[in-house]
Amino acid sequence: MADETRHSRAFDAQIITDPDELARKESFNVVEQYRAVTEMVETFLQPERPFKLRPSHLLHLHRVALDGISAYAGNWRPAGIEIGESKHKPPGAFEVPERIEELCDYVNDKWKDKSPLHLAAYVMWKLNWIHPFTDGNGRTSRAVSYMVLCIRLGTLLPGKLTITEQIEQNKRPYYKALEAADDAWAEGRIDLTAMKQLLSSMLAKQLVAVHEDSEAGGE
Repeated sequence: MADETRHSRAFDAQIITDPDELARKESFNVVEQYRAVTEMVETFLQPERPFKLRPSHLLHLHRVALDGISAYAGNWRPAGIEIGESKHKPPGAFEVPERIEELCDYVNDKWKDKSPLHLAAYVMWKLNWIHPFTDGNGRTSRAVSYMVLCIRLGTLLPGKLTITEQIEQNKRPYYKALEAADDAWAEGRIDLTAMKQLLSSMLAKQLVAVHEDSEAGGE
């Protein structure tokens, strides 16, 4: 499956029409969104700032990702949406706020009971399932998932090739994991096995790179 086939199909007023300028702005926003994730992780690792996932966190990270690109940056989508080459039909726009509240409640209620990988996998899948934005759903789901993983592990994960960057390099396994979770949910089950396995392997790769860097340069 080609990367572009799962892109959202929704009306969105174009702010930037030049493809080169759009690519530059998107690249800039990727860096800014990661910086925002880093700041949020560092904030919520402070003992006096216990973490609760809020809809405002999702909106903030989306606003950073789509700033200057989309007229709906930092806002829930106002209408229905389709996902290219996907059997899943996201809920109607009127359902989005309630579904987002359910997502946040699940993470907060299961914060101590579920593993960091389970919570990160759930966020990545469920946010894509809701598809609450006109654009930038994937970017935001990956950013929120990574933030949740870091905070639940109690550290800003080291490594140059982060999980989010690895997904950007090859989205095919990520799409397959999303589809596996979608299929399970259509049967009334939560099964994040494929997504957890994917995140686990990518986390290992990210941390192995840290070890390799520590040994580089000789004795």
